[in-house]
Amino acid sequence: METSNTQTTAVDGVADTKTSDNLITDEINSLHELALRGSWNTILEKVSAARSFSQLRYPHEHLVYLAFNAVALSKLRRYSDALDDIESSLENLDNSSYRYESYPNVYPNRTGSMIPFSLRWLQALLPSFLGRRPDSLDRLYLLLQFVRARIDEGCNGEVWRRRESFVLSTIISHHSNQKEFGVCFSLVKEMLKKDMGNLSLISKLGYVQLQFGDLEGAKLSFQKVEGLMKEKEENLSVEVRNLVGRNKALIYMVGKDYVSAVREYDECIERDGSDVVAINNKALCLMYLRDLSDSIKVLENSLERVPTVALNETLIVNLCSMYELAYVNHTDIKKTLSNWIARLAPDDFDPSCTRI
Repeated sequence: METSNTQTTAVDGVADTKTSDNLITDEINSLHELALRGSWNTILEKVSAARSFSQLRYPHEHLVYLAFNAVALSKLRRYSDALDDIESSLENLDNSSYRYESYPNVYPNRTGSMIPFSLRWLQALLPSFLGRRPDSLDRLYLLLQFVRARIDEGCNGEVWRRRESFVLSTIISHHSNQKEFGVCFSLVKEMLKKDMGNLSLISKLGYVQLQFGDLEGAKLSFQKVEGLMKEKEENLSVEVRNLVGRNKALIYMVGKDYVSAVREYDECIERDGSDVVAINNKALCLMYLRDLSDSIKVLENSLERVPTVALNETLIVNLCSMYELAYVNHTDIKKTLSNWIARLAPDDFDPSCTRI
């Protein structure tokens, strides 16, 4: 029932280009706003209308709308439809017809691929949701090669480094789900060779070490994160401070020192009241301490304070489990919660997590 930091994916509507010109229309910007609100059904309607009425004028617009459509379908768990839409719309992703220089009259002085990165990522990821894990892993490793080639070519370094980290994190998650922790360990170490001071990466190494039972190794990794943090004490963000706090709390949780873990999570929540990982794990620690009443209050209060952030399916699953342990009439309480969620949740929220 424990939750962890997860990386969410927004639509990357900006094509892979070597210029900074912005050809994204106001309508496409509105799709970005809808995506941020989780209005995925509305996005599908807008894309369908644009396609039906031939509103898309430029090649890149067709690709960006395809990306929004595929992301929306994926968020709504229509994985087969999303992959079919991508594969029926695109030929080989390296086809010259998807490059700006193939249309010099439309895109003067622009070079590179106009395919949004999100399309490449979804084309690699979606087979895993359809029982085709080997296909997905093959495509993810090919995508990693593609990203590294862009880095070697001198493309926007910061953007492509983030994409490299993102793809590697996705690959690590795949291997972790299959309990292939040795592969995960090697991949994280490989990433650290390029960025030895990356606190998130060192923390990720500690998480992997915990998964295959290397508690002492995890402690050393987390201590290294804390040491690096102290070296940069003056310029530390709340996010970094909470990363260190959650690492310390996790070690306490593994050692079943739930009181100390609660203390660390309290400090994280005080710094950032929307830290869902700290909120959820604090509630779990209280439950392990047999304080179900306070555990429930922690989760309910977070829903009242920051509902758009706290509407996290893992958190709701945990809250409903606690209701089942604490109350005889838990079905009625869960129905009330479910009705409240229905009014506020984004389109992709899974209502079955309340288990009514």
